[in-house]
Amino acid sequence: MSAFRPCILIPTYDNPRTVRDVVLRAREHLADVVVVDDGSHEEGRAAVAGIGRDGLAHVTHRAQNGGKGAAVKTGFAFARELGFTHALQVDADGQHALEDIPDLLNVARAQPGALILGRPEYDESAPIGRRIARNITIFWTHMEAGWGVIADPMCGFRVYPLESALRACAECGDRMDFDPEIAVRIAWTGAPVVNLPTKVRYVEGGVSHFKLFLDNWLISRMHTRLMWHRAWCTVLGRPLVPALPAPSDPIVLEKGASEPRPAELPGDR
Repeated sequence: MSAFRPCILIPTYDNPRTVRDVVLRAREHLADVVVVDDGSHEEGRAAVAGIGRDGLAHVTHRAQNGGKGAAVKTGFAFARELGFTHALQVDADGQHALEDIPDLLNVARAQPGALILGRPEYDESAPIGRRIARNITIFWTHMEAGWGVIADPMCGFRVYPLESALRACAECGDRMDFDPEIAVRIAWTGAPVVNLPTKVRYVEGGVSHFKLFLDNWLISRMHTRLMWHRAWCTVLGRPLVPALPAPSDPIVLEKGASEPRPAELPGDR
């Protein structure tokens, strides 16, 4: 693997009140930040554009909203285009404990082929309904990836090796089903998975775009698909993940997803 060169990847959709603060707090630990605007409305788009103009991050705008998974996929491609080897994903709503960034990066540096997942520790601000739904998807993830391999598949605070992520993400959903599915698919490749405890809080001004019925349906469908795939491969004696060559060709971002981006930031080619 090439030299360890991580960036912080922040997907955002209509988070104008929190995204700049998240970028600034993240930069206290790592200067290289990539922000993907997932087709935000005017205020959110302007907030991301301002971050780019001020040289605080490499930014790219998706022409239309595609969902969190779609934004992260765009971010993977953009980060690889910029020469990064790893992406530390952070939500733009301010709920993650960014002071834990050094811990995640230290483990990723020591184990560059591993998927590093935040294992959330919630305070009283976490909605009880979200906790119950999370426990259900944790159970099914244990069934898919092996008991205890993935402590919490829903936490978006994690470090991806970009080569592994780019191989796995093509099969993954584009909305809130993305985070658990890509974790399972990377675990299926045999990559080490490291779970690190981190505090999560729900902050004032933070905006969640989790759609109760749609996203729970997509997550349920995703678990059904993964379980059928695992069962079918077990019966036929096939590997869960076919051997694939590493992505070597340039990955083309969607049309309209290339501007604005800051000029000559460190790491630009």
